Amino acid sequence: MDILGTSLRVCVADLDAAIAVYERLTGARAMRFERGNVSVAAVGCFFLMSGPAAEMEILKKVTATLAVRDVDAAVSDLKAVGAQIIAGPLPTPIGRNLVARHPDGSVFEYVDRNPQPTA
Repeated sequence: MDILGTSLRVCVADLDAAIAVYERLTGARAMRFERGNVSVAAVGCFFLMSGPAAEMEILKKVTATLAVRDVDAAVSDLKAVGAQIIAGPLPTPIGRNLVARHPDGSVFEYVDRNPQPTA
């Protein structure tokens, strides 16, 4: 599997305040979007997330987001090393993602930028 980059996930109570901090630290402008009930801002290598407590508890269990060339290749490699696919692959607005638990118990999200054709 080709890992192209890593984004760190940061759960915050006040997204606007966090954006100001991370924009200053990274020199990058925030790109905001919604994922269900969760507000997300991508700032440099950080994903800042804010939302309902129940959803944030789930998101806090994912260590990081890994950009990969192809989610299908990631599935194959992950299964080969004994990882458990716990969600996905699922389409997103820009490609696909999946969540996997590695044999050591670490949980990671894998994403690609391969949008699926729409019918």
